[in-house]
Amino acid sequence: MNTTLSAPAFLEKLRAATTESHTGLEALPVSTSIMNPAVTDKEYALYLGLMHDVVKDAEENIFPVVYKNVEGLDVHPKAQFIEADLKTLGVTKTQVSKPLTQNLDAVAITPAFAFGVMYVIEGSSLGGRVILKNINGALGHDAESGATYFSGYGAQTGSHWKAFLGALIQYADVNDSEEEIIAGANFAFDAISAHLTANAHL
Repeated sequence: MNTTLSAPAFLEKLRAATTESHTGLEALPVSTSIMNPAVTDKEYALYLGLMHDVVKDAEENIFPVVYKNVEGLDVHPKAQFIEADLKTLGVTKTQVSKPLTQNLDAVAITPAFAFGVMYVIEGSSLGGRVILKNINGALGHDAESGATYFSGYGAQTGSHWKAFLGALIQYADVNDSEEEIIAGANFAFDAISAHLTANAHL
C-alpha cells in the first residue's frame, strides 16, 4: 500500500494529467454544439448516438472488470437512458461500434485502467447537468423525456460523484495504481475524441 498517497494530491494529479485530453474533447465542434443555445434536435441526436457507442462499449466490456474487483460500487447503467432519449427524438440506433475496445487488447484492461475509464464516463454526469439546462431551454427536452441521460443521478449527482471518487481513491491507495488509473482516463478521453471526430459528419 502506498501510505503516502493523499486523496487531494491524487485527485489533483489525476485532473492535471488529463487536462489536455479532457479540454481537447470538450473543444470538438460536436461537443460544443450541444452547449449552443441554437442547438438543433439533429445535432443533439448525433451527439447522443456517438456517446451511446462509447457508453455501451464501456458498460459491456470495461466496467465489469471494475465490478469484479470493487465491492459496493454504485454506478448506474446509462446506455439505456441514451436509447430512450434517441427514441424520443425519433432516432433508431441500428449500428453500434466499439470506440473504446476496438483497438484495445482485453488483456491490457486491468482493474485500475478500467477504473480510469469509468472516471471519465462517471465524471460526464456532472457536465451533463449543465448540458441538460441548455437542451431543456433550447429544445424543451427534460429529465423525464428526451434528456434522461444528461439528468445523471438527478439531485443525487453530486453525492454519487463524491462516493465514486472515494472508491477510486481507496483503490488507488490500496493497490498503488494511480498511474494505471491516469492511463485509463487519458485513453478514454482520447478514444472518445477520436470517435467523435471520425463520425461527427454522419
